[in-house]
Amino acid sequence: MKQLVLLSILIIGTLFTAGCTEQSPTQESHGNGSVVNTTELGQINTSLEKGPVFLKIGAEWCGPCQKMEPILQELANKYEGKATIMSVDIEQSPEFIEYFGVGPIPDSSVVIGIENGEYVYMQEDGNVSKNRFTARILGLRDKQEFEKVLDLALQKENSKSQ
Repeated sequence: MKQLVLLSILIIGTLFTAGCTEQSPTQESHGNGSVVNTTELGQINTSLEKGPVFLKIGAEWCGPCQKMEPILQELANKYEGKATIMSVDIEQSPEFIEYFGVGPIPDSSVVIGIENGEYVYMQEDGNVSKNRFTARILGLRDKQEFEKVLDLALQKENSKSQ
């Protein structure tokens, strides 16, 4: 009897999932640039070698996070080759919550480097800090506010290379 129940559950489970494929793209491209969907800190570190990283931490169920998606894509298009635009879903990567001290979402920041094993962030006022809490951008904001911080990060990067 137990075998029949297990076999029935297995068959029903197979029927319900038949044809379902889970896609986990690492990039969403709708124009020139791509938004990188990251699940690992290593992806951030690798991208930092090419320039600043705009990191948006959110979740699929979060309305404001979803409203940010077109903004992220516009940023990816505008800053292609200059900065990396990344998005983290805390449901898929819950370790980011503790690592970055995430509370309310969306929670965004611009990472400009690593010093002594710690991320360095660009603040909205143009100052640089290892304290993410002083540099994070909470909630849904206008694209121009994100562009301002990215532009400051790029200016800082350009001044280092001159």
